[in-house]
Amino acid sequence: MINIDTSKSNDLTLTKTEEKAVEHTQKRPDESSGIYVRGHIKIFDPETKEVYIDKSNAIHYENFSVALANSIANKGQNFVYEIHFGNGGTSVDPTGIITYLPTNTVGQNASLYNPTYSKIVDNTAITNPDPSNNKMTITHIPGTVYADILVSCLLDYGEPINQEKFDNSQSLNGQYVFDELGLRGRSIDGTSGLVTTGLLLTHVVFHPVQKALNRLIQIDYTVRIQTLTNLSSNG
Repeated sequence: MINIDTSKSNDLTLTKTEEKAVEHTQKRPDESSGIYVRGHIKIFDPETKEVYIDKSNAIHYENFSVALANSIANKGQNFVYEIHFGNGGTSVDPTGIITYLPTNTVGQNASLYNPTYSKIVDNTAITNPDPSNNKMTITHIPGTVYADILVSCLLDYGEPINQEKFDNSQSLNGQYVFDELGLRGRSIDGTSGLVTTGLLLTHVVFHPVQKALNRLIQIDYTVRIQTLTNLSSNG
């Protein structure tokens, strides 16, 4: 009778399994994967449902990458905190032709061309006086590779102070004739409002829209964050 040493066979099998495990861990990461971010704004009257602006916006990818890293690491800074409004995104010649300036999405110190008003949209902040109307919600459909941040902001009748009584201004250069807006992150030093040092995360330039005492303006700002695997198609 021939005796077979099965212990050596088992040892050999174990060694091959370990080699496969090592080989697997040494494989290079899937470098064709990535993160895709896009945004869209809708500016409208919540009472009459009249839509003033409905368009995509530009993402400041450098600042957004910093914001994502800080948020994932729970550092308490540069997450979406405020929405800023400005009136420097366009110019109008004597014949009424409007020229739209390019969005500011380069450099960590990027800002709106001429910010004139801001509101806190972080509904967990104690400094937000109206968290029910100025807030952020996150939606995600199970099984998909993207999630949406919906930033809602309401400019009520009395906001801003010192606004015109009626939205019939003949000048497109008024302080509250808005033609640009952007989302800004929570600052490191605690500043907020027009003096904030929080990073500009998005920027959009659009046809001038006047905020006056006689009407409400609602902003629905959607930011979609999507992971891309093997350059998968966008959702």
